[in-house]
Formats: sequence, C-alpha cells, structure tokens
Amino acid sequence: MRFGFALRLMGKAANASILRESALRAESAHLDTIWVPDHIAIPPDETEGSGGRYLDPLASLAWLAAATRRIRLGTAVLVIPYRPALPTAKVIATIQELSGGRLELGVGVGWMDAEFRAVGVDRQARGRITDETLTFLRRAFDSENDETESNGQPFVFRPNPPRPRIWIGGGAPHALARATRVGDGWMPMTDDPLSIRASAKELRSRFAEAGRETPEIAAFGAIGQGSLEQDLDRLAALEEIGVTEYIQGARYEDLDGYMRSLDPFAMRIEAYRSR
Repeated sequence: MRFGFALRLMGKAANASILRESALRAESAHLDTIWVPDHIAIPPDETEGSGGRYLDPLASLAWLAAATRRIRLGTAVLVIPYRPALPTAKVIATIQELSGGRLELGVGVGWMDAEFRAVGVDRQARGRITDETLTFLRRAFDSENDETESNGQPFVFRPNPPRPRIWIGGGAPHALARATRVGDGWMPMTDDPLSIRASAKELRSRFAEAGRETPEIAAFGAIGQGSLEQDLDRLAALEEIGVTEYIQGARYEDLDGYMRSLDPFAMRIEAYRSR
C-alpha cells in the first residue's frame, strides 16, 4: 500500500510558504503522494472554512513539481466538466512532462450548483462531459505518432509523456462503471472497510470482465488520533480488500497544525510497513 497526504489549497493554509513546506515535509517523511482538491467559484454564503480562497489545483501542482524531487503529485479530485478538454489535456501533459512523470489524475464530475452556474456548464450534462473529456485524454496520450484530433481538426499532441494514472472519484455504481471504461482506479471518499468492501469487489469483477488488470483504489481518512493498533488494523483491513493507497486528510491553518497530523501518520506508516 502507498501513502499520501491531502494538502489544503483553501483558506489561510493556501499560501506559498505553508504549501511548499508541507510538500517538502511530506517528501522527507517518505510519503508517496501529495494530493490537492479543486474548487473554482465558491459562493458568498458557502465560504466557511475557506473564506472563498482556493488556489487552482493544476497550477499549484506545477509549482510544487519544481519544489520537490521524488514525491508524486495528484488531484483529488479535478472537476472535469469545469474545464475544456484540449487546454486541460495540454496542462496535464505539461505537468507530467516537467515533473518527470509524477502526476496522478484524480477526477470527478462535480456537485456544487453555484460553480456550474459560474462556469456556464449544465450540471445535468456533467457525466457526459466527463466521459467525453476522459475519452479524449486517453486518446491523446495513447495515440500513435502523437497525432489526434479535436472538433474534427487533426493535430500533433506534444509533449506526450506517459499518461498519468486516472482515478475516478465518487460513489457506486456510476464511478465504478466510469473507472472501468476510462479510468485506472477508484477514489472513494472514505476509509471505512465495510463501506468499501462490496464496491471494491464489484470493481475488481468489472475490470476482470473487461480484460483489464487489477484496479487501483485510494481511500481517504484521518488516522493518528486513536490507538496505534486500531489504526494498523484499519490499514490492514483496507489493504486486504484491495486498497492500494491511503490518503490522510486534515484540517489545518498553519504548519504546526499540519505537522500534528503528518507526524503521527508517518509513525503509523513506519509501524505498518514493519509489521
């Protein structure tokens, strides 16, 4: 199992010094991945916890790629319907190229009505747009001779580094079907083994029927506040049902708050790996 940490791109923690230092400390703690969220237009009546301040996830990961050397860089999740397919593919390819292939692409269909209105996209069309965009992404990255087309116009898609792994966020059954069609794995927003078990089994079955390799599964949670044994048992139960990455989430406004979650998390990772 790999281990990652969800960095905050919102509120007081969304500044250069905290973001850079958080990424460096995650890398020093030998975590595998750092993940960032996506919101593009927070309405005035829903700013609690963020003040409406959100950094762009792709721009932030491009900046963090230059600040780090080894750790992988992921979106959890990028809301695909908010962004046009071709320019988004170009940004993704650029980050993947300049980071040395460290990008992880967690994606979702979105849910906030206000954001869909702000970007001028029909919320009811979000599933279709997501499928079309992901199909385009896979076609662009996997095309022979780096040639593809958009709106009937052939063009050369370069740079064309190895395609980043695509994680589909959301719940069953839609996320599982989408992961099988156009993703590499599933990203449920929970770390409860009982909640994940049946869907993880279904996803493995779907992948097998499609002739695909075993899917990736990432679980979100927050360990380190309870007993060590309970946390280690939870990680073992998650790995047993097929979870391949555990992502630690925490609310923090400064570096001290971040470290109060990172330090016990790193300790449990070390204990789990040596168990």
